[in-house]
Amino acid sequence: MILNGVEIRDSFAEAFPMVGTRLIITADTPKWAMIAAKTMTGFATSVIGCGCEAGVERELAPEDTPDGRPGVAVLIFAMDIKGLKAVVPLRIGQCVLTSPTSACYAGMEGGDVVSIGKALRYFGDGWQIAKNVDGRRIWRVPVMEGEFVCDHESGTVSGVGGGNILILGTSRAETLAAAEVAVEAMEKVEGCILPFPGGIVRSGSKVGSKYKGMFASSNNAYCPTLRAQTETKLPPEVASVQEIVIDGVSFEAVSACTKAGIEALVALGRDKGVVAIDAGNYGGNLGPYHFKLREIMA
Repeated sequence: MILNGVEIRDSFAEAFPMVGTRLIITADTPKWAMIAAKTMTGFATSVIGCGCEAGVERELAPEDTPDGRPGVAVLIFAMDIKGLKAVVPLRIGQCVLTSPTSACYAGMEGGDVVSIGKALRYFGDGWQIAKNVDGRRIWRVPVMEGEFVCDHESGTVSGVGGGNILILGTSRAETLAAAEVAVEAMEKVEGCILPFPGGIVRSGSKVGSKYKGMFASSNNAYCPTLRAQTETKLPPEVASVQEIVIDGVSFEAVSACTKAGIEALVALGRDKGVVAIDAGNYGGNLGPYHFKLREIMA
């Protein structure tokens, strides 16, 4: 399959089940809502080393938030509900409770629940107050600035982690520029996050390593500097590869995000240095969700 000079390889991204929740973070200004959201989702690129994967889903207008203030929706995923229950209150307590003018609300209902105010209320040292507002339990925790307002808990969803595309380009500069264009398009898809820095990961990995204790290692088949020393999947004209990893609340959301990224890359075309689009998989042995590139673009 060749689209605008770009090869869509006959490959698939292999993804795995995750458990996730959406949180709505608000503040007096969009600036402080985003600061709290980005701080809370920091150091959350991969469950391999971070324990969770998190990112900003989208900005929210005041009319779309529980308290009528500017807001940001974030998604946070872990491998199981136990892991999610551990990381969510820690991140909110360290990064949202502490952030000026912030509040934190549940962004989804149903499924197992994770604690927000249920855990953080104890910071109030007995001065905290619970209120029932339209059937939901809200906590008001006193802080030096005024008070921190938060929901009691948030619902969860069975999500999908590890969707991805690989961008094969003719130079480092052109490949990175193309990846940035793809990220801009993919970030518009609701229900998905791109957890790596700026949505892009240059150090795509394979499962396992020659070194004991390493769960993942450099994907040598896609490293241009190793082309002459290892089995390679790169044609001679490819000098750089960038990966975009996708986590989403459903298979459909990750599929839509994948398609948006590929469409943006195809629109750039071979003239902008995009040679081919590939995907990372492990022969179908890692996860049950397979995002077949050519089917998505059919």
